[in-house]
Amino acid sequence: QFEERKISLTMTDVAGYDVDAPTLSRYVMQQTRDTDLAILMNALATSFKLITSAVNRAGVAKLYGLAGEVNSTGDDQKKLDVMSNDMMINALINSGVCSVLVSEENEEPIIVPKEKAGKFCVAFDPLDGSSNIDCNVSTGTIFSVYEKSPGTDGTVNDLLKSGAHCLCAGYCVYSSAVELVFTFRGGSVEGFCLDPTIGEFVHTRYKMQFPQDGGKKIFSCNEGNYNYWDKPIQDAVQVFKSGEKPYSARYVGSMVADIHRTLLYGGIYLYPADNKNTKGKLRCLYEGIPMAMIIEQAGGIASTGMFGGKIGRVLELTPDAIHCKCPIIMGGPRDMGIVYDAYTACGFEAPSLE
Repeated sequence: QFEERKISLTMTDVAGYDVDAPTLSRYVMQQTRDTDLAILMNALATSFKLITSAVNRAGVAKLYGLAGEVNSTGDDQKKLDVMSNDMMINALINSGVCSVLVSEENEEPIIVPKEKAGKFCVAFDPLDGSSNIDCNVSTGTIFSVYEKSPGTDGTVNDLLKSGAHCLCAGYCVYSSAVELVFTFRGGSVEGFCLDPTIGEFVHTRYKMQFPQDGGKKIFSCNEGNYNYWDKPIQDAVQVFKSGEKPYSARYVGSMVADIHRTLLYGGIYLYPADNKNTKGKLRCLYEGIPMAMIIEQAGGIASTGMFGGKIGRVLELTPDAIHCKCPIIMGGPRDMGIVYDAYTACGFEAPSLE
């Protein structure tokens, strides 16, 4: 009788409590058997929980507003930017498994002291979309993980590599729920939701896939830049807006929120290069590459649009500096086909969708 009860309650007991919660740590160990990687993901998860607490208490704790500084790319830093950055740096340095850290909020890379150093190099945007903080719009954290070269102490050059060398990429979105989405190189895209009752990220989305039919007809871009775009991008957006059933426009202005919606619902996200920002505006190392890795491994396409004389993949870009920028166009074959057709109509050679 006890055995029958034990088997029947392996996942959830009669009161609704999960007695076998599929946590983040369990997943990482099952997939990799790499204790250092499990420690790294735990350190990242700890920082996400700390940031969640700060974001949730921002109004009460008077954390809105500017900190009076600018970050590495010239953006005004918010108080929560600074706090989130410190939380991540402290968690990662003291994890004992990192050697080099790169943050959007720091001009120079952070070299971990030898006595605390490990094999990983991590680049991150601690609080993406922070310009939306004061009006309580969704924000998030984006990260990419590389390994240092064997036999070295780890240098910034270990991060200045194409997406093919990225070991792990992910983001955490802070909204009505706190969700962590990440993927290991060559693996599936998995989603974890923070369960506040146990303080753990629990596996809730398995083998996430971009909608095969393209999903909802949504285009997401800052149309305020329309006049600065090249003609193919202008033409593609006009196609999205025309026809019997035009696409819906959805643009939050927080990359994490816009990409998360695009991954779940479908559609297309565009932040192309333009006459004002000829190299794009999003950072390659800790925005472009990690998001491209997630989108591609979920079955989507992550393109640069016309950049450097050709239309290529974001994952093929090799950053030439830790804060360099790149253009990004991400979506499924249905909508990326419209963008590629617009380039072809203007005489450019576009990649195959296969």
